[in-house]
Amino acid sequence: MIIGLIVGALAKLIMPGKDPGGIIITIIIGIAGAFLGTFLGQAMHLYQPGQSAGWIMSIIGALILLAIYRVIKGRSA
Repeated sequence: MIIGLIVGALAKLIMPGKDPGGIIITIIIGIAGAFLGTFLGQAMHLYQPGQSAGWIMSIIGALILLAIYRVIKGRSA
């Protein structure tokens, strides 16, 4: 959870703007970003099967999810 918080917070720092979410959303985006980064890295053959993403790919995954979250949350608000 701490890594998820760090990755999510870094993604929010890189992508400034109004975020409709608190610390729980930040942690969820960070953790899910790490999973997305692993999936994308394995799909692009950057990682071997069973190997997890590093910090950079995790942050890239979190940035993608944060952008999607902002679009979805922006429409419903």
